[in-house]
Amino acid sequence: MHPSAALDRIKPSPTLAITSRVFELKAQGIDVIGLGAGEPDFDTPDFVKEAAIKAIRDGKTKYTNVDGTPELKAAIIAKFRRDNGLDYAANQITVNVGGKHTLFNAMVATLDAGDEVIVPAPYWVSYPDVVLFTGGVPVIIAAGADQHYKISPAQLEAAITPKTKWLILNSPSNPTGAAYSATELRALGEVLIRHPHVWVLADDMYEHILYDDFEFATIAQVCPELYDRTLTMNGCSKAYAMTGWRIGYAGGPAWLIKAMGKLQSQSTSNPCSIAQAAAVAALNGDQSFLKERNTAFQARRDLVVSMLNQTNGMTCPRPEGAFYVYPEFSALIGKRTPKGVVIDTDETMVAYLLDEARVAAVQGAAFGLSPAMRISYATSENLLREACERIQTACAAVS
Repeated sequence: MHPSAALDRIKPSPTLAITSRVFELKAQGIDVIGLGAGEPDFDTPDFVKEAAIKAIRDGKTKYTNVDGTPELKAAIIAKFRRDNGLDYAANQITVNVGGKHTLFNAMVATLDAGDEVIVPAPYWVSYPDVVLFTGGVPVIIAAGADQHYKISPAQLEAAITPKTKWLILNSPSNPTGAAYSATELRALGEVLIRHPHVWVLADDMYEHILYDDFEFATIAQVCPELYDRTLTMNGCSKAYAMTGWRIGYAGGPAWLIKAMGKLQSQSTSNPCSIAQAAAVAALNGDQSFLKERNTAFQARRDLVVSMLNQTNGMTCPRPEGAFYVYPEFSALIGKRTPKGVVIDTDETMVAYLLDEARVAAVQGAAFGLSPAMRISYATSENLLREACERIQTACAAVS
């Protein structure tokens, strides 16, 4: 017995590996600041918790419809209409065990061996691996700090071939926080309109975490011509601090939603009934707390961007959303640490920061664009200030 060929095509999640390493070090009593986890440090709102408790007391602990309760689908439909101006029927909505599950279902349900999926880099670590698992081919478009980590229409045009099935578009982005404006999305949409065989998976997971009055837009909203070939994906994990509840969802063409449901019926079956009840409350409830949390996130962003841009060898663009920064440090490549270790890759750099500064970040190679690293600022300002001071000291010692 041995692992399948499909399993051999993928690797464990690097972000989860960093998080596990931080837990191990802390268990040993080591003072390490973990900036690797893509998880809000805020708690799930109380009104959402109360809805879950009520669901338990009301006996809502049984199987539900495979791809979501009618109540949750109705809440999702209302959310898409309210926030995005998108109209879906119940048979156009799927509910899954987190956004990663939505992505997995969509790719497995539609890709055959050799099909191509365009993935802008830096990318969320799971995009290319899920494509590879299906036998598909990730086609990477690199967009560096000079492009503020956003691809251009010309780059998209050049990447499309007759084998292209999907474009995955994440805005605001994990890992960079970069977000596409409505104008930028429309320009990309004009390219896609000319290629009717290409579909779009719009990953809007960080939709509600935005700064500086940036106005969110999603591609099916600004390009109605693409509505029939767009899967608009979202979830409760980030905005509502419900990472452990595992609720992702999407709206799209009825035939695709049905295909994803067929796959789900033979894999996980329904998402947790209690989590679904909590998600109904989250989507239908008072959204005012989002502004307060964004104010806190923006202050953290400004602190981290300022301090990293004052760090020897680092350049850190200011993101429009999410809770990550993606500093690049090409100026440090080839230099040596005080112990004589050559910093030849971003893996070497993050290892140096973990070993010497006791700060955990995730190497840019995991996200497809080096030399850089992802830092999550979803923690307190005091810890962020201390972490950045440690990074500054470690980078000043490199020569």
